[in-house]
Amino acid sequence: MNQYKKVSFHTLGCKLNFSETSTIARIFENSGYAKVDFSDMPDVYVINTCSVTNNADKECKQLVKRAMKINPNAFVAIIGCYAQLKPNEIASIPGVDLVLGANEKFNLLDYIDQHGKKNVAEIHNKEIKVTKDFIPSYSMGERTRTFLKVQDGCDYFCAFCTIPLARGFSRSDNVAKTLTVANEVIETGVKEIVLTGVNLGDFGKHHDQTFLALIKELDKTQGQHRFRISSIEPNLLSDDIIEYVADSSKFVPHFHIPLQSGSDKILGLMRRRYNSNLYASRIEKIKKLMPDACIGVDVITGFPSETEEDFLTTYNFIQDLPVSYLHVFTYSERANTTAIRINEVVPLPERQKRTKMLNILSDKKRRAFYESQIGKTKTVLFETEEDNNRMSGFTENYVKINVPFSTELPNTFSSVRLTSINGDGHMNAELINQLSNKILA
Repeated sequence: MNQYKKVSFHTLGCKLNFSETSTIARIFENSGYAKVDFSDMPDVYVINTCSVTNNADKECKQLVKRAMKINPNAFVAIIGCYAQLKPNEIASIPGVDLVLGANEKFNLLDYIDQHGKKNVAEIHNKEIKVTKDFIPSYSMGERTRTFLKVQDGCDYFCAFCTIPLARGFSRSDNVAKTLTVANEVIETGVKEIVLTGVNLGDFGKHHDQTFLALIKELDKTQGQHRFRISSIEPNLLSDDIIEYVADSSKFVPHFHIPLQSGSDKILGLMRRRYNSNLYASRIEKIKKLMPDACIGVDVITGFPSETEEDFLTTYNFIQDLPVSYLHVFTYSERANTTAIRINEVVPLPERQKRTKMLNILSDKKRRAFYESQIGKTKTVLFETEEDNNRMSGFTENYVKINVPFSTELPNTFSSVRLTSINGDGHMNAELINQLSNKILA
């Protein structure tokens, strides 16, 4: 019998982390644990960490402190990227009992079953180069969509990034095994599956297979569901992939394509594998074949040696692109990256100023994209009830919709006509019909 009965999970960071947390949670539940909320006096806390920014590190420490206030006797385990990169730093946090690296995290239950609460945190953390296995994962139970991990790790060593050090080299299953997991997810009744990975376009390379081959097989799956591609590098987003998605019955017209900088000088210093011309050509190709496609963009402000002129080049480049929204990251120094060796440091207030400018541009881009959709008929997957008795959901091209609440709508596809932008910055819509047997794209 388990020493502990209740377990709570908290995830920091990316969709990949959410998929892995959910998979680890199912291992606990299958072994007799009850999964409970963070505040519900759990016997075990599991915090899955990120280490993309300093804020993620600080948040981990705050979560441990909060856990110890709720239940000082709880066993606290820390996993994830921060745990791989800085295990000793985490072990010094009061209340932490166990720190597991990338190679050990999926065996978390074994370590907890063997040990009680510690006076000194125990660390199990191997060098990242020994982490070679691919563990498929998917999130479940929180919304009407799932994040399906189909790839892990990265062979790109961009100057600002610690992910290869935290997750190891690129790896994945083959198409057949990935398809088996995808069908397992489909059988749960989930309606939207988001394909995730560290470097998604690298899928299958060690099996002499491609990401295009995977999406072709996923497109053949049976059932009323759709697939969404998460972030994919522009140099790996081939014309063939774009053309296939444009004609697909299951894949939606939504792409998230990291840019990081519109300055070719800065892209070179970042060790990115494309230039601004290639990036612009990808956007042009998507919009030519899918005029209503939603395109998200990652951007970093204040990378070392980024001058005002470099930033304005990025700003103007994005302003001229028909993209839909931005995820803006203020550059933060990370240990063991090549970027910290660049002497021309951008002062933090200047970085923050540039971030604010791009966030304002993002708001303008999103509103312009939403305005372009008014009057059009789209398919919404409805999710949850929000305030004021309103439902929310997303169209295939990632427009957030609000309509009056109906008990019949959650986890269903419905055809709607987009009417106006509301005070929350979402879109109002008229319900045309609920779709029973097919998705109208």
